[in-house]
Amino acid sequence: MRSDQIRQGRLSGERSGDLEHFLASMEADRWIAEADLLVDMAHLLGLRRQGIIDEAPARALMAALLDLYDHGLPEEAFDERFEDVHAGKEAYLIDRVGEDFGGRLHMGRSRNDEVATCIRIRLKEELIALVRSLTDLRATLLETAAVHTETVMPGFTHLQHAQPTTLAHYLLAYEQAFSRDTARLREAYARVDASPLGSAAFASTGFPLDRDYTARLLGFSRPAPNSMDAVAARDFAIEVLADASICMTTASRLCEELVLWSTSFVGFVRLNDAYCSSSSIMPQKKNPDVAEIMRAKAGSVAGELAAAVTIIKGLPMSYNRDLQELTPHLWRGVEAARQSIPLLAGMIGSAAFDTERMAAEAGRGFSTATELADVLVREYGLPFRTAHRIVGRAVRHGSLDLATLEAAAREAADLSVVELGITQEKIDAVLDPRHAVAVRNIVGGPAPAAVAIQIGEQKERLSRDAAWAEETESALSSAFEELILEARRFAA
Repeated sequence: MRSDQIRQGRLSGERSGDLEHFLASMEADRWIAEADLLVDMAHLLGLRRQGIIDEAPARALMAALLDLYDHGLPEEAFDERFEDVHAGKEAYLIDRVGEDFGGRLHMGRSRNDEVATCIRIRLKEELIALVRSLTDLRATLLETAAVHTETVMPGFTHLQHAQPTTLAHYLLAYEQAFSRDTARLREAYARVDASPLGSAAFASTGFPLDRDYTARLLGFSRPAPNSMDAVAARDFAIEVLADASICMTTASRLCEELVLWSTSFVGFVRLNDAYCSSSSIMPQKKNPDVAEIMRAKAGSVAGELAAAVTIIKGLPMSYNRDLQELTPHLWRGVEAARQSIPLLAGMIGSAAFDTERMAAEAGRGFSTATELADVLVREYGLPFRTAHRIVGRAVRHGSLDLATLEAAAREAADLSVVELGITQEKIDAVLDPRHAVAVRNIVGGPAPAAVAIQIGEQKERLSRDAAWAEETESALSSAFEELILEARRFAA
């Protein structure tokens, strides 16, 4: 293959291998190589439709593009002497069909709008895949929650025993968070779904391109409305990385708890061996390595986001080569999230929860003290702050039995809870963790009935999100299939 055809007009001289490597984007371009072929086909069909290119070169180019689509780009197209795959592929086409034909494909187009279109195509596919993975994870959380609506466990604040809850309530909290992640990704998809093709370098082109036509061929809902913004914008990349980072932050929090819960001194969960590793020296070890690596991946995704923001923040309009350096951060961040979420679903779905151990811990640390204070308010008419002070003083004395509560009431509020009618039987009933859970039956609470409502509502939301992923993927695949069919019809 020839040297970089783009340099042959304005520039002269040879580059060193180090310089070629420094400028090249080939590793990141492997993500978009197939998308680039689709962009070429759509652009070529658009050129022919508008009478910009004659039939003979158009047919020859389309046949060559279809051959590349069917058999893959040759490795020479990724040679670093071409800086990027777009130039490498064009060089291949010129070698194959001659410059008189091959040199016409780039009419009305710049690498600026070409790469921006490829990135958006590829990113849309990644977003759909990530939404699918999140719906699978959420389904696992909902299914597991449905089994554990009456599994009482301690809830924590400041990592201290706080109030009893249920495992279902706990899992639903994470499902809610991942539901919001899904919503954010769907919203991001809508903003990614605009085609830059036809914007050229930034000021569009004097060729009479039909941008609506090529956008439709490539499965976009619309062309990007401003040609300068179309090639310069990477806020969509920042948005997707931010969404991925938020999602991975939630995943990391869940992994942190799985790591803690699987320890011998907590013992709430036994992770499936497939998600654990052993020690090279300590034969007894079962380490939650998948959860630990996933925590680290969350940090990596956050780093990709920080890098992307830093790269873009100082760039003037419109296109600057700095944007090339952003793209690897985008792919690495998205890939880390896409790899992690299915593994998290498998880890949760295969985990064994020790419900007896959870129940034994549910009432420790005076975790039902709030309910005792609430009963003093609801049933015996005390101001909440007075009840709070009495119960807190009893906890300070080390017990919530009747004698201690009576002493605390006289000491802290100069009153008698015995005279109010409190009995030891009443205290014992109130301090039962299952009672504390059962009375919290309002919207969003941990009571089994309230949790059942949450599960039902989230299943409906999950169904809508899963349907969106299915329909959107189908529509995008259909657009690509129709594009290939149209290309084959034209080349035949």
